[in-house]
Amino acid sequence: MATGLLPSQFFASGGRSCCKFPKLPGAKPSKFHSRVSVPRLSRRVSATATPVATDAESLVGFLEKDLPHLFDDQGIDRTRYEERVEFRDPITKYDTLSGYLFNLQLLRVVFNVEFILHEAKKTKQDEITTRWTMNMTFKLLPWKPVLLITGVSVMGVNLSTGRFRSHVDYWDSVDNNDYFSFEAVMDVLKQMRPFKTPGLETPKYTALKRTKYYEIRKYDAFLVVETTTDGLASSSGFNSVAGYIFGKNQREEKMKMTTPVFTARQSQDCSDVIQIVLPLNCELPKLPPPNSSELTLREVSRVYAAAIKFSGAVTEELVMEKQKLLRDSLCRDDLKPADGYLLARYNDPDSTPAFLRRNEVLIWLEDYHFEV
Repeated sequence: MATGLLPSQFFASGGRSCCKFPKLPGAKPSKFHSRVSVPRLSRRVSATATPVATDAESLVGFLEKDLPHLFDDQGIDRTRYEERVEFRDPITKYDTLSGYLFNLQLLRVVFNVEFILHEAKKTKQDEITTRWTMNMTFKLLPWKPVLLITGVSVMGVNLSTGRFRSHVDYWDSVDNNDYFSFEAVMDVLKQMRPFKTPGLETPKYTALKRTKYYEIRKYDAFLVVETTTDGLASSSGFNSVAGYIFGKNQREEKMKMTTPVFTARQSQDCSDVIQIVLPLNCELPKLPPPNSSELTLREVSRVYAAAIKFSGAVTEELVMEKQKLLRDSLCRDDLKPADGYLLARYNDPDSTPAFLRRNEVLIWLEDYHFEV
């Protein structure tokens, strides 16, 4: 997991490692808050505890239970790590357990961290590889930017003690994962740019992977009300679909506003469709019928999508450019993009400056399988 976002030389407790770290197969060469104190380290400290597990396979189950506590008050079980554990990610490295734990707690001060462990599996006799997602909300900037980092951790096991001796992170979003990676620093900084995402209900998804050019997301099913529109960047039809949730339906039932507004294009031969997401607690059979036959209620049940994010005023040309970049990137990575694409607009253009708007182009994926 990406447990370091600041160079280790800033912290006196960090050490430098002189060892050589394993290369991930297929890898390319080469989180401020006023008046706060650093949270205490993990309370589960025992100088004499001895791990029961003595091989990588039996430690997989331990990691599945322990790693979700990386950034909570419980913390990880430090007795399962060597005192001279070697940690490295593209911009941080330590060679002591105390430095590693200090870095984890420092990140809790600077960021609100959501850590999601997708999978852990034995990849060598003395090695476990984990795949994870981290959503890190920077606390001090007014717009509260969210850093999304995904990747894998290769964790070496000392078979004689059953403790972890090394932990090397590889980020999906950079080519150069060697310490110290300027590319990784720029990847972090560009995610600090302001995007204004309204505090409204939105379709639920988990970001599985973020590459240099796009995210891969796993969506829960959601409901929309839709009608035809006359262009990707057009607002034609918006009043009709918005009217439905504001009470212009056969039961005059009002619903909460949501985000984003989708515009879907299936092909050049089909009309574009504008969609508003319905509140997530709605059930299709219980929804009030529309007043107009031009409105349709339906469930969006496709699962995996690739997304590319951008700001600014939306134009037809810009959307076409972004979808081409996304589709070309997916094909280059041997993924199967479905026909058509979606434009997602999260903000009211009348009240949000163009440079703060969050826009996305999404393409559904076919035959996608997510694994470490």
